[in-house]
Amino acid sequence: MLNRRAALTLGTALAASAALPVQAADDVLIIDNVELSGPGVTSGSQWKMGVDLAVGEINAAGGILGRKIKIQHLDNQSQAQIAKAVATKAVDEDPYVMLGPIFSGDVNVSMSVTENAEMPIFIGGEAGNLTTQGMKYLFRSSLNQASAMPKLANYLVKSGVKSLAVVWGANDFGKGGRDAMVKEMATRGIALAADISTEPGQMDFSAVVVNASKANADAIFAYMNEEECARFLIALKKLGTDKPVYGETVLVSQKVIELAGPAANGAKGHVGLSVDAPNPLVQEFGRKFEAAYKQKSDHNGIKGYTSVHLVKAVTEKLGKFDRKALAAAIHGGSFSAKTNPGLLMDVSFDEKGDLDRESYLAEVRNGQQVITETLPAVGKK
Repeated sequence: MLNRRAALTLGTALAASAALPVQAADDVLIIDNVELSGPGVTSGSQWKMGVDLAVGEINAAGGILGRKIKIQHLDNQSQAQIAKAVATKAVDEDPYVMLGPIFSGDVNVSMSVTENAEMPIFIGGEAGNLTTQGMKYLFRSSLNQASAMPKLANYLVKSGVKSLAVVWGANDFGKGGRDAMVKEMATRGIALAADISTEPGQMDFSAVVVNASKANADAIFAYMNEEECARFLIALKKLGTDKPVYGETVLVSQKVIELAGPAANGAKGHVGLSVDAPNPLVQEFGRKFEAAYKQKSDHNGIKGYTSVHLVKAVTEKLGKFDRKALAAAIHGGSFSAKTNPGLLMDVSFDEKGDLDRESYLAEVRNGQQVITETLPAVGKK
């Protein structure tokens, strides 16, 4: 049951959505369940901009099968109860598909609502357990943690790391990443020198840095959301800790680089999505995003953009609007960026809704994310 505060904030969000223009009879309604305030606002804002860029492009080109997209962004305020209520409202509105949420915890409480309604949803959440629960209508927009962490662990071994202090955020996203990394460390003989949890929204990381330094590990693995990663890097710099810092997509993302400033220099990691990737379609997307919003896209912008284009590509392949057929066509399907440039990269999906595509190794140098190596899709022969 919603508590009083959550009910009031949900009422505000839904009242705002009621003021949106009514869609035309031939519009295709897509509802975006997104974190536009609260701790997830950095991720959610980027995701929304990517979605809007894709919708604008598609509508300018005639829409999907001749029908324009009507997008409604509903702010779940980075609260799980509200995200679930927004998903319930989305089902009542009967859109073609739902986008979001981004935070794994918000996805975890929302996905059963859309699953029961047999409504496809395209999520930003990366926690490994989201696609292990047998959902037939849930699809990722980025690599599963279980797919990404082996690539990063291999990179650590290649870099000579034999012990690691793991610093992670105590939410679904952080714990999922921590568990996946520790598993991969164990299979490669990398010792867990310290296991340090942090709170979502934590402001002071000085004690965390001290504890990580005391572990005397070869390196530090940081896995938190954008703001927390930036504060952690700043604290490392301030206390003069010179241990190498590794992470996954978030640690070396554009938003963390902007927030952390010079403290981000030297951070390394595996990146599933980046506008700096040596891919002409991705780089063109980056230029369009920056021209439209006067800022650089991070991975969340790419996730939102490609999710909308995936819906378009599969629907046009089917030649009809059919939610069950859409979900069935994505499961086990492979889709080419040559045929569908809005996908930016070739992508395939398994029967759980997890995707597979190329990814990258990156390092922050002089305030810029530099791609150092391209890694092929796991299933590429």
